[in-house]
Amino acid sequence: MTAMTWRNWSGLVSTEPTDVVGPRDVEEVAAAIATARAGGSTVKMVGSGHSFTAIGAPTGTMLTPGGLAGIRSVDRDAMTVTAGSGTLLKDLNLALERLGLSLHNMGDIAEQTLAGAISTGTHGTGGQAASLAAQLVGLELVTGTGEVLHASADDNPDVFEMARVGLGALGVLTALTFRVEPVFVLEAQEQPMSWDQALATFDEMTATSDHVDMYWFPHTDRMLTKRNHRRGTDLSRSRPLNRVKAWVDDDLLQNTVFGLLTAGANRVPRVIPRMNRFAAGMLSERTYSDVPHRVFTAKRAVVFREMEYAVPREAGLAVLAEARAAIDASDLRISFPVEIRTAPADDIPLSTAYRRDSLYLAFHTHRDADHLDYFALLEPIMRAHDGRPHWGKVHTRTAADLRPAYPRFDDFLAMRDRLDPDRVFTNPHLQRILGD
Repeated sequence: MTAMTWRNWSGLVSTEPTDVVGPRDVEEVAAAIATARAGGSTVKMVGSGHSFTAIGAPTGTMLTPGGLAGIRSVDRDAMTVTAGSGTLLKDLNLALERLGLSLHNMGDIAEQTLAGAISTGTHGTGGQAASLAAQLVGLELVTGTGEVLHASADDNPDVFEMARVGLGALGVLTALTFRVEPVFVLEAQEQPMSWDQALATFDEMTATSDHVDMYWFPHTDRMLTKRNHRRGTDLSRSRPLNRVKAWVDDDLLQNTVFGLLTAGANRVPRVIPRMNRFAAGMLSERTYSDVPHRVFTAKRAVVFREMEYAVPREAGLAVLAEARAAIDASDLRISFPVEIRTAPADDIPLSTAYRRDSLYLAFHTHRDADHLDYFALLEPIMRAHDGRPHWGKVHTRTAADLRPAYPRFDDFLAMRDRLDPDRVFTNPHLQRILGD
């Protein structure tokens, strides 16, 4: 294929790869890597571009993921499913539903490829495992020397340990094996609350619910809380939203109308506090239930920019309050809600939840708004509380200040030296966050 311009979803990053290859199997991936390595070039397999950073930006050969999509195998005894790394998360969810299976947890956007979501630490909230990477039991990747490795807790366990959140720096993922479970009914209870009520009951909500998500509307005293409860595997007991109401609430109001309002507010920022108060006042309580992916995930048609940090769970609400105080004291006008989620500790060295229960704070702006001042205001607060930035979202961190945040940072770099000694998978962003 001829070269092209690649852009990510948010429009923050664009590059012009020197070549574009669409591999159909692992052998073609290995061949592309061998060619690039021999020519002193680089290789990146892009996903769907949902990272806000340039972590996956191709500067040499760009591998497209579509030929590596689909379910490869299902093991009902082990309760695992293997899929090609180019599979979109939404397609995996639908395929699992048809098989009567489900992932345990997932984020609220399902447009990513599995490889991209795994590599950047995409996560949901609550549960026994919040991130997709923590639900992996095996993977296949091609290293910078062209070697095809299969890794799990039993085979190449040191590679498996690191490559679950590998940042695209250790190899090209070609297949991923997930632990799955029988599909279940997930009930969502959405309830508006005041700021004080939400913070006062947050610990109780997270203790008595399987998954909790909150949204604070800047310049207001209002929160929207979403508590998810597992209700067993009898799907006949699910009570999905009425189609008309779902379209009005989720498509029309949360996407079309919200997009128009926030786009217009960019031109007249002084109306944003009033707009947010109006939007928060329109919120109403609702309860519905469905198969998990229809409750966890949502359509996101309005293009935005995002910074997200994981801070220690015990400090999380205090950090949120500090962030609110900084926003209130500033001249900024923020039209997008701040999202609050939690995750249990995991054992993945470059996971933002490595060895600590975490609270995530996600800050968004409309794509046409200036996000730089907003993120610059809040990032020092996140860093002061030992925050770890989401690898796929906007941040200014470098290898020098990321090393203290991750106890096994140098172990990851050693694995990188082993699997990609010639830096076939590097790009300027990886050079910034990992060093040369």
